[in-house]
Amino acid sequence: MRSLLFLVLISICWAEPHPDNSSLEHERIIHIQEENGPRLLVVAEQMKVFTHRGGNVTLPCKFYHEHTSTAGSGTHKIRVKWTKLTSDYLKEVDVFVSMGHHKKSYGNYQGRVFLKESSENDASLIITDIMLEDYGRYKCEVIEGLEDDTAVVTLDLEGVVFPYSPRLGRYNLNFHEAQQACRDQDAVIAAFDQLYDAWRGGLDWCNAGWLSDGSVQYPITKPREPCGGRNTVPGVRNYGFWDKDKSRYDVFCFTSNFNGRFYYLIHPTKLTYDEAVQACLKDGAQIAKVGQIFAAWKLLGYDRCDAGWLADGSVRYPISRPRKRCSPNEAAVRFVGFPDKKHKLYGVYCFRAYN
Repeated sequence: MRSLLFLVLISICWAEPHPDNSSLEHERIIHIQEENGPRLLVVAEQMKVFTHRGGNVTLPCKFYHEHTSTAGSGTHKIRVKWTKLTSDYLKEVDVFVSMGHHKKSYGNYQGRVFLKESSENDASLIITDIMLEDYGRYKCEVIEGLEDDTAVVTLDLEGVVFPYSPRLGRYNLNFHEAQQACRDQDAVIAAFDQLYDAWRGGLDWCNAGWLSDGSVQYPITKPREPCGGRNTVPGVRNYGFWDKDKSRYDVFCFTSNFNGRFYYLIHPTKLTYDEAVQACLKDGAQIAKVGQIFAAWKLLGYDRCDAGWLADGSVRYPISRPRKRCSPNEAAVRFVGFPDKKHKLYGVYCFRAYN
């Protein structure tokens, strides 16, 4: 019966050579795969991996054949491709490609990524010196001949989401300016998942802000009239997607830990903004950024009841232990405002990077 079936398949697949394509006759290859033949499977042992900025991480990925105990058939070279998925799900950012001895990394990943290759079926990706921009979903694709399969792993970062608006005031940033504003404060524009996690952790903010996918949203834990009404349920409110060039909102930024020391500078007198900048420089440091005060407060429990200048010209202070006259109701980075740089006197927060 099998012999008869084989002859039928041969008769169906046979084709007479076309006179104009006689040179292609011997290049025709017909692949017939049995249903119980090897099937490539790609598996991620963990769907989510956690790390922090500056660390190293392994994104797990292994491949198998369903009907064999070996990693590959040996007849085709294995091609491994890692890409980062974007928020619109239509674009992918190339990260790393490996095929035999040929390996290539792309963009900001150059020199920071390589395969673990602990066994012949290990396609796990190691990323070193983690950056804030590395957060997101990664796809591991393995190709062998005509077979291929994929697995997706999420890289999550320990960090903090904080709302930000510039000296100009509320709702003054288009999307591109919002991205730059976060970068200027040692942060990146936050993703929705990061804002959602922050909301679950208690973040309540009534001003709408840009997120990395181009949407505008804000988190509410205590419903009230100016923020959707008292009768609405708590949640992350979504304004939808707006024109990235013309529309103007605040922004939600995300930052992680840092390689340095954040501290309040003990100084005999209060300082103007320019004096504060010089005082940090004289101490071998730089005036701290907004992202750095939030990271020190959230990740290190930094607590100080002294208002101090920051690099953007704002004055803030971090409270981890609520008490009278120092944020009595909640732990928070308290915002004093953007005082007159030339005449108002405050302390200063500095940041000294580790070499």
